[in-house]
Amino acid sequence: MRVTVVGCSGSFPGPGNPASCYLVEADGFRALLDLGSGALGALQGHCSFGEVDAVLLSHLHPDHCMDLLSLYVARTYDPTRTHPAIPVHAPAGAASQLAQAYGRTQPPGLSGCFDFVEWSAGRREVGPLTVTVAPMAHPVPTWGIRVEHAGSTLAYSGDTGPTDNLVELARDADLALFESSFEQGRDDASPRDLHLTGAQAGEHASRAGVRRLVLTHLPPWNDPAVSLAAARTSYAGPVEVARPGSAYDL
Repeated sequence: MRVTVVGCSGSFPGPGNPASCYLVEADGFRALLDLGSGALGALQGHCSFGEVDAVLLSHLHPDHCMDLLSLYVARTYDPTRTHPAIPVHAPAGAASQLAQAYGRTQPPGLSGCFDFVEWSAGRREVGPLTVTVAPMAHPVPTWGIRVEHAGSTLAYSGDTGPTDNLVELARDADLALFESSFEQGRDDASPRDLHLTGAQAGEHASRAGVRRLVLTHLPPWNDPAVSLAAARTSYAGPVEVARPGSAYDL
């Protein structure tokens, strides 16, 4: 299983860094974890939009889902070929909410291009991948995503505040993509059920026993060195900050 960072900017795209999108490849199957603002352009540096086999959306904030509409346009109106419908695993209400965002409020919405499948807690098969989801701590329904294949495991937090669910979801993962949007001191007055600091991301990774931690979802105004230093106070394993184009073989 190979995981490629397409974009990892938090809340909105940064210079040269689209919002959240991670390409997961295994046995010729390609799935996207989130498809946030600006990600479809960068994705085409790694694969064509016609080669996407499934999309897994953690939640429906624009920085995690909005380029699904761009994917709809690309796959629907491609003059060179006809593309089959692909599954989009997403929170409840995604089909209608995204159709409204596109301006298509009447049936069939975005169907014909996408087959929406609502998340429910537990495990399911997505192509050759075994996918497990659990609810996270965020203002809108948000799912953390665990992906397993051939004995390797990826854990993706989506957006979340501190929660034991993330620890259990990431248990013994080979790679953890944990958000680190907040900085201690600067964001202390922010709601608890919103984001993690670097230290909190490290703490969750330590408790879960993950083998490698990658900090994601840093807004453009964050200093990556601050998040990295904070994570190292609570996690003793290898840790780095996500960069667009970085790839991990599990």
